[in-house]
Amino acid sequence: MAISFPAIDPEIVRIGPIAIRWYAIAYIVGLIGGWKYMRWLVSKPPFAMTTVHVDDFLMWVTCGVILGGRLGYVLFYNPLYYFNDPLEMLIVWKGGMSFHGGVIGVIIATMLFCWRNKLSILMVSDIIVTVVPIGLFFGRIANFVNGELFGRITSSEVPWAMIFPNGGPFLRHPSQLYEAGLEGLFLLIVMYFLWCKSSMRLQSGFLSGCFLLGYGLVRIISEFFRQPDVHLGFLCFGTTMGQLLSLPMLLLGIILIVLSKQKTA
Repeated sequence: MAISFPAIDPEIVRIGPIAIRWYAIAYIVGLIGGWKYMRWLVSKPPFAMTTVHVDDFLMWVTCGVILGGRLGYVLFYNPLYYFNDPLEMLIVWKGGMSFHGGVIGVIIATMLFCWRNKLSILMVSDIIVTVVPIGLFFGRIANFVNGELFGRITSSEVPWAMIFPNGGPFLRHPSQLYEAGLEGLFLLIVMYFLWCKSSMRLQSGFLSGCFLLGYGLVRIISEFFRQPDVHLGFLCFGTTMGQLLSLPMLLLGIILIVLSKQKTA
């Protein structure tokens, strides 16, 4: 007994050469949802930025997510393939986005935006990380619709195990849904409750540290159920690339939390 993968067409509609895909819709919904949520967050102390700043920042963060996410995937996960065929880097609708690369892209975009507008980088980043899980949730749902980044082989004892079209005739964990729940819904709820504590959100960098620490932990956990990329496989000590890339996030998160506490001590 197994649950068959729902055959969802990655394309919602096609008009001639133009196709609207669920992957693109997920990013659009995530960005718009995050933008609306961010406008509400900045209306509360410490008033890190104005709603006008948020409107302007939407374009900056969009570029950071797309460029950073794509370049991160190219450099971290499959550099030789894309260097041999550079035009493939532009075909983002087929998938292939790295969250860790997206983080780097957003950090760079945030630093440039804050420098230009004379805003506190840590105060702005505390707002951004409270919003990020919205995009993560929809991004992982898009991964599931595309039938990509599926889980490791499991047994029929897991009642929700699935057979994915590109995963062979094996029962596998729907790890994309695990990640949507952990990286998306769980972190969104945690960050919201931390934000509601004024004593926490007024400590510049504290929320940023909590998010980096929290994401690093849930990503490491979810990677135990996710099938590693074929061309990478398991790395040192049976780890995956996603787990190794999460270790610097854990360290940076702890550093930010400690520094934010010292500043308020």
